Amino acid sequence: MARPSDLQAPRGTRDFYPEDLRLRSWLFAHFREVSRRFGFEEVDAPVVEHAELFTRKAGEEIVEQLYHWEMHDRHLALRPEMTPSIARMVMARAGALRLPLRWFTVTQNWRYERMTRGRKREHFQWNMDVWGEPGVGAEAELLAAIFALLERVGLGGGQVRIQLNSRALLEETLRAGVLRERPEAFEPLCVIVDKLAKIGADAVVEQLRDPAGAVRLSADEARDVVGLLGVTGLDDAAAAAPPGSHAVAELRRLFELLAAYGVADRVDFDASVVRGLAYYTGVVFEAYDADRKLRAVCGGGRYDRLLETLGGPRIPAVGFGFGDVVIAELLADHGLLPALARGLDDVVCALGEAQRPAAIALAQRLRASGRSVELVLGDTRPKRVLADADKAGAARVWLLGPDEAARGVVRVRELATGAERDEALS
Repeated sequence: MARPSDLQAPRGTRDFYPEDLRLRSWLFAHFREVSRRFGFEEVDAPVVEHAELFTRKAGEEIVEQLYHWEMHDRHLALRPEMTPSIARMVMARAGALRLPLRWFTVTQNWRYERMTRGRKREHFQWNMDVWGEPGVGAEAELLAAIFALLERVGLGGGQVRIQLNSRALLEETLRAGVLRERPEAFEPLCVIVDKLAKIGADAVVEQLRDPAGAVRLSADEARDVVGLLGVTGLDDAAAAAPPGSHAVAELRRLFELLAAYGVADRVDFDASVVRGLAYYTGVVFEAYDADRKLRAVCGGGRYDRLLETLGGPRIPAVGFGFGDVVIAELLADHGLLPALARGLDDVVCALGEAQRPAAIALAQRLRASGRSVELVLGDTRPKRVLADADKAGAARVWLLGPDEAARGVVRVRELATGAERDEALS
């Protein structure tokens, strides 16, 4: 016999009842419409991938969060994110694709991680990716798309801000300084400093100087790195960078382009944004609610070398992932979640079994015209039918009883006004 817990959705997952699915479909429709307006095409991939697709970049937290198993001598995993799957798809047709690619996805993803508000173990995510464009014009286009989505759902103005940095800038600065002799320590360093907001500066310093770790800085060097992450102005970051920094020039150009989109005033430079995934190589960004009550609404960045790590050619790429959980929390906080009706047009009810064939024919005729029609099943009182139809948001109810059938008509009630009329059955 099943235990009570076995009859519930696994912890960190969700059941979507009709009212929940209406909200999810509403949000996904906005994802797709923004993508369409920006000229992106939708793609998809299997929810089950070879685990190696996600484990090739060692040292990432995501590897420890995989739902994975072995079956028939294959090591498989539920996808924790979409970017590696997209990279695999691009690599499969690298020689035949016309670049730059503009692809988007709306997919379900899985990570076994500690749950907090806005974080579950399964979530849906909107991704937009540009492949084959090395310039920051691609980043600007993606950031503009994020703001377009936020405005569509009612979060315009300064309710959500984007913080951005450049992994390339951080890499240039550190490899000219504390990592001059150990450039290979940069990626594990990024994994550690990405935890700054979660574990605090002292804990980050301890991990950076851990003699058994991958970075192994001195105490002074570790504190210098944490101090560098506290820079919040691009001019100050540029002052710490090597002369003629290419990354600084890219960031200045990016802010010029964001101004052309009219969104630069909602984007801040923040040196603490590094993103934990090792494949990021350039600009990285995260969006937060203005009050910082929730975790990141979305995040992304440039990953120009990802395809190479999978054995493919070098193709520059940039993208973001935008989950459904945090944005729903934020919309609820602002009273912006819409009350969505069922979308039912008509209810057809036979008041007796003798009238059911005629009611079926009527329902089929209405459905053929494109209307959403519920045919009442079984014996139900007219009063209950009217109440249920009104609650479901139907526009009208069609009642067919013996008297109406004898006269070749059906009684129609408009629920908004209560007005009734007879219409011919055929």
